Amino acid sequence: MRKLVYYVGMSLDGYIAGPGDDISFYPVDDMWDWIKAEYPETLPTHVRPHIGLAVDAANQRFDTLVMGRGTYAPAQAIGVTSPYAHMRQYIVSSSLGRIDDPTVELVEGDPVGLVRRLKQEDGLDIWLAGGGKLAAQLLGEIDELVIKSYPVVAGTGTQAFAGEFDPTLFTPTKRTEFGSGAQVTWLTRACGPKLDS
Repeated sequence: MRKLVYYVGMSLDGYIAGPGDDISFYPVDDMWDWIKAEYPETLPTHVRPHIGLAVDAANQRFDTLVMGRGTYAPAQAIGVTSPYAHMRQYIVSSSLGRIDDPTVELVEGDPVGLVRRLKQEDGLDIWLAGGGKLAAQLLGEIDELVIKSYPVVAGTGTQAFAGEFDPTLFTPTKRTEFGSGAQVTWLTRACGPKLDS
């Protein structure tokens, strides 16, 4: 069965973006080659030519993504309606109204049902691209976390999980470090009973 993987970058204090969806404060310069080699599908189609990645670079881990309205908004703001044209794209929003692109599907309710249906299909894993509210709603469905942790404190912004208190154990399985101090940590959902909340 396919997995739902929350692949996301975050600050030391757990923010995936600063105010106004700002991610420019993350030190990612020494990670570009790694991302292009290991997770090329997580780089937007319209950005690829500018960073030396072929537009048609093969998807290695994901062929489907699920994101919330806030994660979709930066692409929309620059007139890009299909930011990840190389994958199936689902935008979860009850307030967006419509998307003027037939390659992007708007899901107005029940993200859990969507993910459970997608997991039953054949294909590569499913990328939960954010944001924090959607990640909190889907916490029970997340099979793996791939966290790019940057050595910076944001102070405020968009939380990685913006929801109710819901302690959920994950087990670290691997870690990679970069010269900037950034780390990537892979974690899988821990077996056993859920922690009491």
